[in-house]
Amino acid sequence: MPVWTVDQPGMTIAAFVKARAGVPWTVAKRHVTTGKVFVDGARVTEVDARLTVGQTVELRMAAPRPRDPLREGTLVFDDPHVVVIDKPSGVSSVPYEDRETGTAMDLIRGAWRRMGKPATNVPLHIVHRIDRATSGLLAFAKSKRAELGLAAQLRSHTMERQYICVAHGVVAPGRIESMLVPDRGDGIRGSTTHAHQGKRAVTHVTVERALHGATLCAIRLETGKTHQIRIHLAESGHPLVGETVYIRDYAHPLIDSPRLLLHAATLGFTHPITGEPISLRSPLPPDFTAVVDRLSATP
Repeated sequence: MPVWTVDQPGMTIAAFVKARAGVPWTVAKRHVTTGKVFVDGARVTEVDARLTVGQTVELRMAAPRPRDPLREGTLVFDDPHVVVIDKPSGVSSVPYEDRETGTAMDLIRGAWRRMGKPATNVPLHIVHRIDRATSGLLAFAKSKRAELGLAAQLRSHTMERQYICVAHGVVAPGRIESMLVPDRGDGIRGSTTHAHQGKRAVTHVTVERALHGATLCAIRLETGKTHQIRIHLAESGHPLVGETVYIRDYAHPLIDSPRLLLHAATLGFTHPITGEPISLRSPLPPDFTAVVDRLSATP
């Protein structure tokens, strides 16, 4: 268990761990957020927490991840064939890095363990994904048959998926269609005008309410491509509030937000085994509504 004494003022805990442990940024931040770092004997999980000279920093790799009920997610549907979780913002749908933990799959298994249900031998087949920064409803299949049935509904666009978002500026309702490519030429995803390139993406936008400097919108996905909503709104001149990637072309002031204001609020499908219609809804989380309330109250 490495132990270090802080000898420079003002360093963030993540920067300190990176320098002393000799690890990459992603690893240093993960050590902090997963509860492996202790300052003067107390666990600290905020990567930007500032250190003062004389404090003792300890890296305890065997320390268990602290439980955070607000980030555990809620199972809103769970039967022998399908499970749907209400995923918190900041949680990956599936692991994207080796040994990445704390994903939606981990949250589901953790919920099963707390309920006294088997958690290790039940397969979880990913059906669709939502961004790490996006909160809301995410479905997994527990069998290959259920996975194939749900995947067929996605391909035929019969699965209902509605998102709620807040976008900068005055958004007009309408339909957005483009061909999306992994790199539009400047290193980020976007739309292309080149024939025979990209994948077709269609987004339907409904205006819910005008806010100060922004618009509360309901989004219905006809297709589900990576970052589709974020790209389409940004390319139409209205990046989402809390956006950190698709803002290069936005010349106006950005509204401050602790998270991306995008929430998967509705998920509807035909049960792949029983044929029963399933309709699920997720309320906006508090960190989302807090920003909406602030923008509603702003004169």
